[in-house]
Amino acid sequence: MKQVSSSMPRTHRLRRQTLVSALRYVVLAAVLIVFFLPMLWGLSTSFKVEEDVFLTITSFFPRRWTFQNYIDVFGNPYTPILRWFFNSVKISVTYVLLYLFITSLAAFGFSRLHFRGREIVFWICMSSMMVPGVINMIPNYFIVYRLGLIDNMFSMVLPGLSGVFGVFMLRQFMLGVPKEYDDAARIDGVGKFRIYLNIVLPLCLPALVTLALFSFQGNWNDYMWPLMVTNRPETRTLAAGLSTFIERYSHQYGKLMAGAIVSALPVLVVFVLGQKYFIRGISIGGIKG
Repeated sequence: MKQVSSSMPRTHRLRRQTLVSALRYVVLAAVLIVFFLPMLWGLSTSFKVEEDVFLTITSFFPRRWTFQNYIDVFGNPYTPILRWFFNSVKISVTYVLLYLFITSLAAFGFSRLHFRGREIVFWICMSSMMVPGVINMIPNYFIVYRLGLIDNMFSMVLPGLSGVFGVFMLRQFMLGVPKEYDDAARIDGVGKFRIYLNIVLPLCLPALVTLALFSFQGNWNDYMWPLMVTNRPETRTLAAGLSTFIERYSHQYGKLMAGAIVSALPVLVVFVLGQKYFIRGISIGGIKG
């Protein structure tokens, strides 16, 4: 009797754990559907003829499959999507490299160097995060215009380099790197820049990859700013170039969705390739921050 009575609570506990696990998976599946439903709708729409786009929900999948939208997107000389694609790659990669270099240098100074007013300067920089980025668009546009950078790739790179989120993120990570490494390097006669380059940066690789993913995605998907500083179609990025399919009195939703799918693929590839470092950077950063 004692064995039977002792096994009953264990059985109830196992049933409760199974029920909780099942509910957890149901909730996760529901959240997954909510997040992926717009992407699936866009993918489905890219294979529809224009007349079938606004049919009822029962026709979620195309009634008449067509690849004409992709053919028109890649074959239309007025929508040079391959040119836009390579513009986006060039601009995003340049932006990420410069952003990582500048923010890592600033984070190294705020975390490893000691100078008067360091904390005051740091928190003044952090306070700029409370200012919405849209407020800076007009001043940035006048600066870019006066410098003669309209229709130039650097007009889509330089203004974003002033973002301080990367400085905050890398600083918090660098604070978790033991300073004994710095002391040992100084004993061997290593300078501050060598300590930054050869010791601190390699140890911050997960945080750097995480920040690279964030900054690449933000620059790649930026729509309003590239649209403001480009006049010629051949100088636009992929996100800004998709506005060509939005006309004044009509929208070409099939072609627009085809272009949006092409635009989303590089971000997905970059995230899949850097997923290991992304998760590691978030978890370690959360523990050390």
